[in-house]
Amino acid sequence: MLTLGIEGTAHTLGVGIVDSDCNVLANELDMFRPPQGGLHPREAANHHAEVVADVMSRAMEKAGVSPSDIGLVSFSMGPGLGPCLRVAATAARAFACTLGLPIVGVNHCIAHIEIGRALTGCSDPALLYASGGNTQVIAFSEGRYRIFGETQDIGIGNMLDKLGRDLGMGFYAGPEFERLAREGSRYHELPYSVKGMDMAFSGMITAAVALHKKGVPLEDIAFSVQETAFAMLTEVTERAMAHIGKDEVLLGGGVAQNGRLRDMVEDMAHARGAEMFVPDRQFCRDNGAMIAWLGAEMYGSGVRMDIPETVVRQRFRTDDVEVTWRV
Repeated sequence: MLTLGIEGTAHTLGVGIVDSDCNVLANELDMFRPPQGGLHPREAANHHAEVVADVMSRAMEKAGVSPSDIGLVSFSMGPGLGPCLRVAATAARAFACTLGLPIVGVNHCIAHIEIGRALTGCSDPALLYASGGNTQVIAFSEGRYRIFGETQDIGIGNMLDKLGRDLGMGFYAGPEFERLAREGSRYHELPYSVKGMDMAFSGMITAAVALHKKGVPLEDIAFSVQETAFAMLTEVTERAMAHIGKDEVLLGGGVAQNGRLRDMVEDMAHARGAEMFVPDRQFCRDNGAMIAWLGAEMYGSGVRMDIPETVVRQRFRTDDVEVTWRV
């Protein structure tokens, strides 16, 4: 059976098509890039509404299939920005109702886990989920994906983007931070806010802007921000792995594309005698294939949804989901 998945939690409208063995036949996307400032939910939603039909058509063309070949539709039910979520949900409902197909709404965070498990070969990892709106350390325990640590204020990606705007780097600053950090050489101390198993990043923005006002080069600021923030992520991930006895760690989310973060987590894992896994970059960022695959897993385990049950959930917690597809 082929499943078509629609992702629309934030800046990306993605459509993926997968088969029952998680062979990804298509994974098309269109990212909203604001002309200035940050991401405005309504503007992003308007973008998604304008492009969703085209992205769906591109995905089916890429996969070499027609609408009649699709057996299941899934969509990102949450967490995310309400206006964006509603565009993806509306498109999924319209497609499913027009063709008489079953529909499943999925948790975006868990979709990152399951596509990573399927494509990397890891079996029971702790997931470091580092993205724009979410930063969590997650692992499977007693029938659910449990959150063992998370941000208490903003996601790591949002921190980088907000700081990037304040420093004049433009929006979607993560790649620019990584580029500049490779040229930095001097570390400047920044707030290291690890509180038990949780983290906080907003204080780093204030401190880094203060360094900029003092004339510290952007390269050194970027270097210092990455070293501090990623050390926080690595510490909490290691503590979670020790607590729950996992010998695998999986990276997911857009920030997982960062090479320095990968190196730090991999060094930690090897020091513990564990192994790190990370999917291809296209599956780290928000994408439709991961939504399709989780929908297929849920449907295969017996999950069914009627249209009234497909209401989006902006604050859809990872641990709200009963995991019926894993033993």
